[in-house]
Amino acid sequence: MTVSVIAVILVVLIASTGWLDALGDEPKGERLARIQRSPNYRDGAFRNIDTDTRVTKPGSRAMLRRWLGGHEQRVPPGPLPIVSLTKADFAHPPASGLRATWLGHSTVLVEIDGARILFDPVWARRASPSSLIGPKRFFPPPLALEDLPPLDAIIASHDHYDHLDRGVVRALARSSAQSRARFIVPLGVGAHLEKWGVAPGRITELDWSESTTVGPLTLTATPARHFSGRGLNNRNHTLWASWSVAGPSHRVFHSGDTGPFSGFTDIGATHGPFDLTLIKIGAYDELWPDIHLTPEQAVDANTKIGGKLLLPIHWGTFNLAFHAWDEPAERVVRAAIANGTQIVMPRPGESIEPLVAKPLDKWWNEVKAR
Repeated sequence: MTVSVIAVILVVLIASTGWLDALGDEPKGERLARIQRSPNYRDGAFRNIDTDTRVTKPGSRAMLRRWLGGHEQRVPPGPLPIVSLTKADFAHPPASGLRATWLGHSTVLVEIDGARILFDPVWARRASPSSLIGPKRFFPPPLALEDLPPLDAIIASHDHYDHLDRGVVRALARSSAQSRARFIVPLGVGAHLEKWGVAPGRITELDWSESTTVGPLTLTATPARHFSGRGLNNRNHTLWASWSVAGPSHRVFHSGDTGPFSGFTDIGATHGPFDLTLIKIGAYDELWPDIHLTPEQAVDANTKIGGKLLLPIHWGTFNLAFHAWDEPAERVVRAAIANGTQIVMPRPGESIEPLVAKPLDKWWNEVKAR
């Protein structure tokens, strides 16, 4: 088989699995001009506050050794205890005014002070531009897309595939039930959304420390320590962020993807304290220590930002690192207990209200026992 024939086959395969469209689009025109005016953009890319960000290259020998030689149980040995949801589960607002439903990974539906916010919407079978290859979900989404209640805002923390799902964006852009929902994203991410069918008037792009209002809520893009990009040549062309959501009675923080950095205390002082924090705990490793928090660092971050109740996210859904699938849960619980941090560990699909006390449930141990 000639090189040209192989190239044609690869192009057809890529096109047929939606890879090209899933890559999104590059910021252009006024969107790019606004990016270039950002104080966080220098020399053709966005930069972290703490600039010493180490990430081992995917093709390195160290990473290949870990990938091929590890013996961790990186996927669950049995089915997870999912809480299946329907539209009826959201027919009535939370009595306390604040409810969060963890749908897996970093996807969380938050009902706060009469509004509904969907964070990092991912329903895809794989965290990948392809439907054929890439990390596969451990469980089906607990809630069907068509059963989502009407949303006020859809927030993405950054453009990585496990946080921004092209299929979800297309579906929500077309849905008459979601016609009032705005898409709130960091600078540059709107280029992807427009390519996938979101009307420009529904998109709000924010730099760090910029805010917008949605009904009674103030949504602020707060800093994070990470990176961005959906292709090989567009690293850090769009911004990444954590998020503060402040209502008349409640406040919620979503970490997005972040490593440890000096900004947590400032976020807490400016936007906290928070009734609920949604902070990532999974996909950490010594090969990329600056872009993903460890479970212990997540507990520390919760303390620094003034979190009253920690709901860990970004774990138990995709195999994205070299640790056991349930290790983040065990470590974060130990760290929270040692630190005196109030923590809740919902099953996928389970809703929690911070004002309604729930005993700690180590449900992942049920998966081990099967």
